Amino acid sequence: MKHDLIEKNLGLMTLLMVIAVSIGGLTQIVPLFFQDVVNEPVAGMQPYTALQLEGRDIYIREGCVGCHSQMIRPFRAETERYGHYSVAGESVWDHPFLWGSKRTGPDLARIGGRYPDEWHRVHLINPRDLVPESKMPAYPWLAERKLDGALSAEKLRVMQGFGVPYSDDEIAGAREAVEGKSELDALIAYLQVLGTAIHNKR
Repeated sequence: MKHDLIEKNLGLMTLLMVIAVSIGGLTQIVPLFFQDVVNEPVAGMQPYTALQLEGRDIYIREGCVGCHSQMIRPFRAETERYGHYSVAGESVWDHPFLWGSKRTGPDLARIGGRYPDEWHRVHLINPRDLVPESKMPAYPWLAERKLDGALSAEKLRVMQGFGVPYSDDEIAGAREAVEGKSELDALIAYLQVLGTAIHNKR
């Protein structure tokens, strides 16, 4: 077959490109569905508590993922700065994934336990109090808004449907666990658990 036949026929070229990409995708992506390292959580990992899950929703709502990734690549420059590279088993219960790709701010995959709660509190209310050159916006309203927990049980139930191992008792107690807490408390609880399932970190 001569190349000019394909190159001059747009329909044929498009069809052959789709076939080539499909074969490549099938050979690279489909096997991942059957590998335990991709589908099994890392040893000792616990699902988010009701408060942490509320914090994760606030993280998404406020657009934090637009400036902060949660994916440390296995490069020396990244592992020396952030700690152990990210592994698939850390994200099996994340729906949706918040890996991100833009780093206007630092990667947060290993932020859990690195700073005390009070540091996060001050930083979220006004980042420039701690980092004068910070471009991050302030989020003072998070300290004022209170959670009522009206949808917390339903959120856990939905996650349970995705395979996250929540017990019926955890779902039943979800509202009580978050009611009266501030959105700031929830967001800090979420940040403080990020990356804590992997212990050999910087």
